[in-house]
Amino acid sequence: MRSRQSGKWILGALIAVLAFGADAAPPKLLGLDDMSCPAWANTKANPDERQPYLAWARGFLSGHNYANQRQQVTDVSNGTIEQYADRYCRANPKASFADALYRMSDEFSGRGAALSK
Repeated sequence: MRSRQSGKWILGALIAVLAFGADAAPPKLLGLDDMSCPAWANTKANPDERQPYLAWARGFLSGHNYANQRQQVTDVSNGTIEQYADRYCRANPKASFADALYRMSDEFSGRGAALSK
């Protein structure tokens, strides 16, 4: 009987935590001055301008791995990041470079469901 009551209490606490978390403010995205897909596309011809985006992307993916240790993105090359972001931004020109990385982390981690911003 005691175990059943404990289980109900734990379940209630989890539901309360999830409900409270649903109203929480979205996480703040710390990025470059211009994170738009057009800004990313404009760096294609200049590796020095593209490098900060790639460094940010690797940090973002590392943060994803830290927060989702059971569904990690495997090590990816800068070329893989570039190809994914280029393809995403061509298909979604009004999106942001960060949106491309959200989707990449979903796909490469096997998570499947979209990450919320």
